[in-house]
Amino acid sequence: MTDISGPISQELSEFRRLFAEALTSDEPMLGEALRYISGRTGKQMRPMLIMLMARVFGAVNASTQRAAVGLELLHTASLVHDDVVDEAGERRGQASVNAEFGNKVAVLVGDYLLSTALLNVALTDNQRIVSYLAELGRTLSAGEIKQLSITQSDEISENAYYEVISQKTAALFEACSSIGALSVGASDEEVERAQQFGQCLGMAFQIRDDIFDYFPSTEIGKPTGNDMAEGKLTLPVIYAVLSSGRDDMVELARRVRRRSVTPDEIAVLVNFTLNNGGVEYAERRMRELAAEAAKYIDDNVSDEAIARALHRYLELVVNRTK
Repeated sequence: MTDISGPISQELSEFRRLFAEALTSDEPMLGEALRYISGRTGKQMRPMLIMLMARVFGAVNASTQRAAVGLELLHTASLVHDDVVDEAGERRGQASVNAEFGNKVAVLVGDYLLSTALLNVALTDNQRIVSYLAELGRTLSAGEIKQLSITQSDEISENAYYEVISQKTAALFEACSSIGALSVGASDEEVERAQQFGQCLGMAFQIRDDIFDYFPSTEIGKPTGNDMAEGKLTLPVIYAVLSSGRDDMVELARRVRRRSVTPDEIAVLVNFTLNNGGVEYAERRMRELAAEAAKYIDDNVSDEAIARALHRYLELVVNRTK
C-alpha cells in the first residue's frame, strides 16, 4: 500500500479531509448513520486510482479532488442501496446500514449520499466530469437490474456474466481512470485509453472477488457459496457446468437461479466447480485482463513512481485475499 499511496500521500490527505467533511451532519440520526458509514470505509482504492491517473497526465487539482469525493460517495450510496435490495445483514463482516438502522433510514441515507456526491462533482466546474458521474449512476443501476433479470432466466452464458460485471464493478474502475484523466485536461484519445485500462482492471477485480466464494476463509468476509445462495452464478461455475456437458449440473445451476436449492446442493455445485477447472479458468481470464492493464501502464506511463504505483495497484487487485 505504501508503494501505491506514496506518490500521492499529500493528495490523499486532502481527499480524506473532504470526504470526512461530506460525511457529517448536524441532524442527530443522519449524523449517527454517516459516522457509522465513515467508520467502515475501506482502503479507498477508487479515489487512489483517480489521483494516480490524474498524475499520469498532470497534477492533482481541486477538480480531481472533488471528483474523487463525488465518485466515492456515489459508490458508497450504491452499496447502501444494494444491501437494502439484497436484504443483506452484513457487508464484509460488519452489520450493514440497513441492519443497523433499518431499511427506511438506509434508503434515505443512500439518497443523501447520492445528492452529496452530485454536489461535490458539480464543484469540479467540469461539465464532462459531471456528465460522466451522472452516466455512471445510470450504469450502476442498470447493472443491478440486469443482474436481477438474469437471476430470473434459465440462460447461462459467459457473455451475460461479463455484461453484468462490466456495468457494475468495471464501470466504477473505468470512471476512476477516465475522470482522473479528464480532471487534468487529457485528450480524448488519452481518456479513451485510460477508460480501457480501467475496464480491464475492474473486470479482473470482480473475477477475483467471485473466486473467493469457492473457498472457506475468515479473511474474505463472506462464506463459501454465498453468491449461489443469493441466486447468482459467477464465472467459475458458469465455465464448469457449460464445459462439462453434464445436463444434471446445468439444471442444478438453473435451480440456483430459482433459489430452489438446499445448502447441501450448493455444496455439491461448489465442489463440482472446484473439481472441473472452474476456478483455474476464472484465474486465467483474470490474469489475461491484468496483463492488458499492465501493458497500458508500460506503454503510457512515463513517471517511474506513478508507473510503479499502478503496477502495485494491479498486483493488489489480482493477488488480494479479501
